[in-house]
Amino acid sequence: MRQQTPAPPLYRNRDFVLLWSGASVSNLGSNCSAVAYPLLVLALTGSPADAGLTGFVALLPQLIFQLPAGAFADRWNRKQVMIWCDGLRAVAIGSLVVALLAWHLSVAQILIVGFVEGTITVCYKIAASAAVPNVVHLSQLTVAVSRNEARVRGATMAGQPLGGALFGVAEAAPFLFDALSYVASLATLLLIRADFQASGKNASARRPPALRQMREGLVWLWHQPFLRMTTLLIAGSNMMFQMLFLSVIVVVRHGGARPAAIGLVFGIAGAGGVLGSVIAPKVRQRLSMRAVVVGTNCVWAILVPVIAVLRDPYEIGVVYALMFFVGPIWNVVLAGYQLAVTPDAIRGRVLSAVSLVAYGAIPLGSLLGGLMLSRFGTGPTMWSLTALMLLLVITAIASPAVRSAPDARASKQGAEPEPVAAAR
Repeated sequence: MRQQTPAPPLYRNRDFVLLWSGASVSNLGSNCSAVAYPLLVLALTGSPADAGLTGFVALLPQLIFQLPAGAFADRWNRKQVMIWCDGLRAVAIGSLVVALLAWHLSVAQILIVGFVEGTITVCYKIAASAAVPNVVHLSQLTVAVSRNEARVRGATMAGQPLGGALFGVAEAAPFLFDALSYVASLATLLLIRADFQASGKNASARRPPALRQMREGLVWLWHQPFLRMTTLLIAGSNMMFQMLFLSVIVVVRHGGARPAAIGLVFGIAGAGGVLGSVIAPKVRQRLSMRAVVVGTNCVWAILVPVIAVLRDPYEIGVVYALMFFVGPIWNVVLAGYQLAVTPDAIRGRVLSAVSLVAYGAIPLGSLLGGLMLSRFGTGPTMWSLTALMLLLVITAIASPAVRSAPDARASKQGAEPEPVAAAR
């Protein structure tokens, strides 16, 4: 909604509050199960490779279903897509709870449920992200993105320690909590009045072929040099973070830590992410996007080798928190700019194109991390992550697209930033 009248504060925007609250509960549940998945597989098989395979299968939809999800978000009613996604995710996770209580759980079922839930989650996230500019005033878009980022980080801070603690009580407990969180999210969606498309209705009567729609998002992204390069950079760092996530679990578990302590490590990290989300709008006003892109990669490159030499779980958690502190600054500054310059009619497809590259690297990181940990151990795996981050820093510094990045500070609140110049 691009209104000319002054916008009320976000806390008085009923639809945004409902959308934010429902997604917060859902994210909390997802983080509970995220830390419980590898713990469950390690309890069943004792194999880091199996844990890595489980993560790979659960995250594989981020690689293969991003483009169709973006087309669905633009072709169909986004709110209805999200409602169906929450209902189906509750059923999928609920099946794990039933199997655990009946003592009939297998690794095969975990793989199937993880794949199904991951597929549905891709559709939900694309639709939810594309809906935000139609729920808030354009002048509040960066603040809304920062609130959403704080929601994600806060869910990590609280959800992963909670997931570890619940797993210590009963293996089914974190998955039951996750299933109920999807039901709560569905309830808030049913109360939202706003349309999630700019047109106010779903223009399904004039649908072009789906393949052509998916191509339009990729072509638009390709002709934005800055967004294209930053998407590739975040793909590399996402792969690194997924490998690091599994490495930290293995290191801390081999050190004799209980599941609750493992969850607390990521909870400490989540606290850093929440703080970064809070200050991100201020950083946007003070730093150029080039400084944000280069600076965040430099911080990550410095901190990865520090984690490589630590063994105490709480020391690891503190360093992890520093890494998570700068992540939201990247996300808020870049995502706010991307949402503002992307036309609503193709916003879902552009988001899916970005996610295909940026988040498609995550399942590969899970699989590669599990294989490397099993074959080479934690030390060589962690130092390989250091080398990867150094390569990303060099790429960011040398990139002409990053050197000539648009300055988000120059755009006035409520005015749409100029699109990045097309590639020559």
